[in-house]
Amino acid sequence: MRNKLFLIFSLLIVASMLFAACGGEEATEAPPSAEEPIKVVHLVNGVLGDKSFFDSAERGVRQAEEEFNYTVKTIEAGIDPARWEPALEDAAANEEYDIMILGTYQMSEFLQNVAPKYPDKMFIIYDVSVDYEACEGCDNVYSVLYMQNEGSYLAGYYAGLMTQEEMEGMNDDLIVGVVGGQDIPVINDFIVGYQQGAADAGLDPNSGVIIQYAGSWNDPAKGKEITLTMYQQGADIVFSVAGGTGVGIFQAAEEAGSYALGVDSDQATIIADTDPEQAEQILTSMLKNVDKSLYRALKLYIEGTLPFGTAENLGVAEGGVGLAYNQWYEKNTPQSVKDAIAQAEQDILDGKIIVDTVFE
Repeated sequence: MRNKLFLIFSLLIVASMLFAACGGEEATEAPPSAEEPIKVVHLVNGVLGDKSFFDSAERGVRQAEEEFNYTVKTIEAGIDPARWEPALEDAAANEEYDIMILGTYQMSEFLQNVAPKYPDKMFIIYDVSVDYEACEGCDNVYSVLYMQNEGSYLAGYYAGLMTQEEMEGMNDDLIVGVVGGQDIPVINDFIVGYQQGAADAGLDPNSGVIIQYAGSWNDPAKGKEITLTMYQQGADIVFSVAGGTGVGIFQAAEEAGSYALGVDSDQATIIADTDPEQAEQILTSMLKNVDKSLYRALKLYIEGTLPFGTAENLGVAEGGVGLAYNQWYEKNTPQSVKDAIAQAEQDILDGKIIVDTVFE
């Protein structure tokens, strides 16, 4: 009897050791989902190659792909607005993805219709927010906006100060220009900030800023034509807020020997690779750091802390907007202007300067 009990007891010990060993081995294995890359679709309602807005977004997404566990597929929907909603619906239904990223105000209502149909998928939209009150199923959407009015204030203040430096001792009226892609709220938010900054630099708030809209984001010839006319009207510096149309603005600056300001990306640095002479005419760019914001969002997602179901608004304080302090800025900007810009940036941070906006 004792021998039988001893045998049973021994078998139980061996079995328990084997079970523990197997269990320990399973605990050290990573879950299958952690081994598989997270699939991202970046849907561009336009085309890449603008050296500005969409290229910035693509740069941020690709940086996240390089550094984190992502695979990215970019879909360019083209410049025809009629194709954008079908492209979103097709990609949402047929692409293999965990997260879809898209941007601009034109896509927000389309996303509000699409996102609730795919509650197990996640969406990031940039430069606009979905209407969370109107969209009950948008708790899988994270929206990121930018205080472009703050960055454009610095651009307008800079343009105004630099124009005074250029025109010192002359009796000519001080004038700067701005070319918008379209007459829409987000572009007008750039413009009101630019106007306020130029006025604070001493330009006439009514006649000191020439404003014109190209009516297109992909028409360099139109951008060049408008800008050359602005230079003829006396503008010393023209601010591009026009996406791919801005290519023509820089062409005009090079041809006229005048200056321009870029937008969204550090456009002088990008253009210098292919056209260093043209880059010399771009004093600085108003950065809307779409790239950094999307990189940040994808980093937070992989850490499990991205706040879906909410919108975040990134300004100077959050690094969402600012000026490009590059080699051309350093070379062409007098120290007095650099000091004034640094003080204006600090005053925005401290709440001493409140920048106008078209959004309430």
